[in-house]
Amino acid sequence: MKQFLIFVRKEIYHIWRDRRTLLILTAMPVMQIVLYGFALTNEVKNSRIAILDESRDAASISLIQEIGASRYFNAVRLLGSPSDIGRVFRQGKTRLVVFIGPGFQDDLLHKNRALVQLVADASDPNIANTLTNYATAVINDYQQRVTGNRQLPMRINTQIRMLYNPELKGAYNFVPGVMALVLMLVCAMMTSISIVREKEMGSMEVLLVSPLRPFLIVIAKAIPYLLVSLINIASILVLSVYALEVPIAGSLWLLLAESALFTGTSLSIGLVISNFARTQQTAMLTSMMSLMLPTLMFSGFLFPVENMPVPLQVVSNVVPARWYYIIVKQVMIKGLPFSSVWKETLILAFMTIGLLAISIRNFKIRLT
Repeated sequence: MKQFLIFVRKEIYHIWRDRRTLLILTAMPVMQIVLYGFALTNEVKNSRIAILDESRDAASISLIQEIGASRYFNAVRLLGSPSDIGRVFRQGKTRLVVFIGPGFQDDLLHKNRALVQLVADASDPNIANTLTNYATAVINDYQQRVTGNRQLPMRINTQIRMLYNPELKGAYNFVPGVMALVLMLVCAMMTSISIVREKEMGSMEVLLVSPLRPFLIVIAKAIPYLLVSLINIASILVLSVYALEVPIAGSLWLLLAESALFTGTSLSIGLVISNFARTQQTAMLTSMMSLMLPTLMFSGFLFPVENMPVPLQVVSNVVPARWYYIIVKQVMIKGLPFSSVWKETLILAFMTIGLLAISIRNFKIRLT
């Protein structure tokens, strides 16, 4: 254990001596959280919605068909009772619920007014706001078609509720994405570069003749960047709560544990890249091209995954940032317990174990 700690301390000294790189590693989360928290928006289409129709008359069925025919929506299910609304949101199976109360047609024809309630998942405020606007427009078009040119006092009132993010703050969506992006780049890119640097400088042979086993050498190289990542997580959460006013609705310890797991996944990816890269430049470019773009494109951070073609949706399943992004939104924004994210956690755990096994195996083959 003493020899292992000496190796870890050596790696920490390497990072500390390179003050410019250390500044970049610690300043990048602050810059990105400010940039993404205030600047970006999304366009939405083909979003999953659910219908709760307690009326089940000709008018409500016609309105449901009108909504389902819109290219903006993909009606995935019919709910049986109001208690199902919270369940489908917690399971992440819908972004919007259209609630039609009893007596819809009777109220429309005899009382000249009827109520339709739109319940949206506002953990992603841009999508929630866009979907409610789309749904409201479809309902208004339906009302105009029903009334035609007749001047009747018939009116459909649309009531909107925003769950998890009533003020529709964009930071609620971008904070989880920035956490995934920062951890992936810092851990994977810097870990791969650090090992390749040892090869270029010829010091790797010195490490290999030490009494420490290759497995522990790999772990020792990764631990300093784990510590840097934990500092980045802390800075992001502090900025999120106090600067962007994004509260941590769920368990802080669960969020930190999931972040540590994703950090391990990212470190494992960096170790795999270091096994195949011969120069630091190659390691950096490989990390940037193979990690940054997939994290931005396939995690759901900038673009909803359901908007993509089916083959790309399948590809997104192998991007670790997608599962971590879901976990952070479920725990931090929605305040859900571990029982709601155990599947995503299991996927990240399997990815971490598999990637770590590959990196250690190739490390032994190439360097012993």
